[in-house]
Amino acid sequence: MTNKDSDISTKLLLALLFTGTLMGALDLAIIGPALPDIQNDFGMQEREMAGLINAYTLPQMMGALLLAKFSDRVGARLIYIVSIVLFALGSLLLVVAENSTMLYVGRAVQGFGAGGVFPAAASVIGARLPPHKRGPALGILGMVWGMAFLVGPILGGIFLRFSWQWLFAINLPIAAVLVFGAIKLLPGHNGSEPIRFDIKGTLLLMCGLSAMMLAVTSVDSRAPLESLTSWPVGGGLALMAVFAAVFWRIEKSADDPIVRPSLFDSSQIRKSCIISTGVSAIQAGSIFLPTLLVAALGVSTANASFLLLPGVLGATIGAPVMGRLINKVGTRLILICSQVLVLCALSVYAFTELTMTTFILVSILSGIGSAGLVGAPLRYIVLAETGSRDRASAQGLLSVTSSVGRIFGASAVGAVAASTTDAVSGFQAAFTGLVVIGFMVLAMALTLKNHNEELADAAAKEVAEAA
Repeated sequence: MTNKDSDISTKLLLALLFTGTLMGALDLAIIGPALPDIQNDFGMQEREMAGLINAYTLPQMMGALLLAKFSDRVGARLIYIVSIVLFALGSLLLVVAENSTMLYVGRAVQGFGAGGVFPAAASVIGARLPPHKRGPALGILGMVWGMAFLVGPILGGIFLRFSWQWLFAINLPIAAVLVFGAIKLLPGHNGSEPIRFDIKGTLLLMCGLSAMMLAVTSVDSRAPLESLTSWPVGGGLALMAVFAAVFWRIEKSADDPIVRPSLFDSSQIRKSCIISTGVSAIQAGSIFLPTLLVAALGVSTANASFLLLPGVLGATIGAPVMGRLINKVGTRLILICSQVLVLCALSVYAFTELTMTTFILVSILSGIGSAGLVGAPLRYIVLAETGSRDRASAQGLLSVTSSVGRIFGASAVGAVAASTTDAVSGFQAAFTGLVVIGFMVLAMALTLKNHNEELADAAAKEVAEAA
C-alpha cells in the first residue's frame, strides 16, 4: 500500500469512527427536545421521564466496560458492528413503541450499544495509528460532542415538526452505512486463544452499578443530608461499596478480568481516572447553567439555552486543536492550561454578579478548556499506557469514570442549589464546591508526566515492540 492509499484509508477510517460517535452523541443532544412530546403521547409523570433518562445511563456504563472487554477479546470490527446494531435496534424500539415499557427497553438497548462505540473507536486509533497521529485523530473524535450539541437542537426542531419518532428513525439508515463501512475498514479478530470469560466479575459489575444508580437517583434534593440515612440512598451506597470490594477481589484472580487490576499499576492511568471523574463532575454543572441564567439575568428558558452556544462552539473548535497540540507540548501542559480556563469560568459563576457579556466571554473560555479536559489528552494517556490486550478495556474504564463523575456531580449540584430559597445564591454555593473540585483536578494534573517523559516512554515502547 502506497502512502497515498494509506492516507485515504486512514481518512475513511476516521470518517467511520467520527460518524458512529456522532450518532451516539446526537442522541443525547436531541432527546431533551423530544421529552415533552413523549410525555404527552404516553401520559408519563415527571419521575417516569427521569427513569427514561436513567434507563439509558446505567446500560451505557455497563456497555462501556463489557463491550470494550469483548473488543479486546474478539477484535474491534465485530464489537463496533454489534454496538451500532444494538443502538439501531434500540432506536427502532423507540420508533414503534406502543407503551412506556417499550420506551424503557429501547433506551436501555440504545445505551448499552452506545457504551461500546467510543472505547472501540479509541482502541482502533491506538491499534492503527502511530503515536504522533493519535492526538489529532482523538481530537477529531472529541470534536463530535460539541458538534452534537450545536447540530442537535437544529435537527430536533426540524424533525419535531413531523413527529418525535423521526429523531430516532434517522439512526437506522446511518447505522446501516456504518455497519457496511466497519466490515470494510475495521480490523478483525486477532486470532488469540479463547480464555474463559469473567462471568462473576460481570454480575458483580452490574450489581454495583445498579446499586450506585439506585442511591444517586433516590437522593431528595430538598433534604439531601437526611436522605443519606434512607434505605435507597444509604443502603445503595453501602451495597455499592460491598460489590466494589468483592469485584476487585474477583478481578485479581480472574483469567481475563473485565477490568485488569494491573492497569492501576500505571500511575498515569490512576491519575487519568481521577481527573476524568473530577472533570466530569464539574462538567455536570453546565446542565444547570440555563436555570442559573434564568434566575440571574431574567432571560427566557429558550434564550438561556441559546446563550450556551458560544461555549459549545469554543469546545467544538478547541477539541481538534488540543489534539494537534499533544505532539507539540504534551498532555500535561494541555490539561493544566485547560483546567485553569475552566477554573476562571467557575470562579466567575461562583463569586461574581453575572452579566450577559461576562457570561458569554467566560463560557467561551470554559468551552475551550473543556475541550482539553474531556477530549484527546486523557484518551491519549491511557492509549500510551496500555498494550493491545487491554486497549479497549482501558478506554471503557475511562468512559465509566467519566459517567460516574457526571452522575454524582449533577446530583450534588442539584442538591446544593435546591437547599436554599434563593436560586442564584444556591447555584453560586454549588459552583463554589465545583471550584474546590477544580483545584483538586489541577493539583492532580500537575503530577502527570511531562512531554519529554512521554516521548521517552513512547520511544522505549516502540523499541520493545520491535524486539
